[in-house]
Amino acid sequence: VQREEKQLEASLDALLSQVADLKNSLGSFIYKLENEYDRLTWPSVLDSFALLSGQLNTLNKVLKHEKTPLFRNQVIIPLVLSPDRDEDLMRQTEGRVPVFSHEVVPDHLRTKPDPEVEEQEKQLTTDAARIGADVAQKQIQSLNKMCSNLLEKISKEERESESGGLRPNKQTFNPTDTNALVAAVAFGKGLSNWRPSGSSGPGQPGQPGAGTILAGASGLQQVQMAGAPSQQQPLLSGVQMAQAGQTGKADRG
Repeated sequence: VQREEKQLEASLDALLSQVADLKNSLGSFIYKLENEYDRLTWPSVLDSFALLSGQLNTLNKVLKHEKTPLFRNQVIIPLVLSPDRDEDLMRQTEGRVPVFSHEVVPDHLRTKPDPEVEEQEKQLTTDAARIGADVAQKQIQSLNKMCSNLLEKISKEERESESGGLRPNKQTFNPTDTNALVAAVAFGKGLSNWRPSGSSGPGQPGQPGAGTILAGASGLQQVQMAGAPSQQQPLLSGVQMAQAGQTGKADRG
């Protein structure tokens, strides 16, 4: 009997320690939700949920441990009920239960859920028992497929958002082509001096004079002066021929 009592006390101490850790985590999370909601981030909320989930799993492991006795076989009987304030009870319950009276005993020593909750639980258990193993397996596979598709879509959207965020940082031009274009526009670098046949005049595109305009005004004058005699010779010969024709007509007259 003493061995069982010691084992029960050790199990209760371990259980109380796990419950205290869980209570502190819940209190911290509720404090964040009530006072830090304006700067609370989703990763922080997920971390709090992960901590609570881990502590609940640890608590279940303690309850299912082979050395943990079945607490359902232990019966708690209230020996004294009083409407007066109990300081020891206040200290042990951290101020939540000031008195241990007929009003609070049914709530704190309840071993079964409320009648409404118990009725709903029975209905769910009955509905689950009606489903066959094959139907249940199909429903499980369908649910797993839906979850997999949803996770795939979420992962795809995350990849697209990451690629979209990195896309503006990529270079959208070629520096070599840009420098070549600026040099061609500003200095005429790389442009051809070819001119079509039959073009005349120093201002026509493709003539050597047009290619040396950027060299300065003196160069432009030299090109024009050099080309002037070659352009005036056909004009003078045409005038002389016209005058000779007029002289011949006068002699014949």
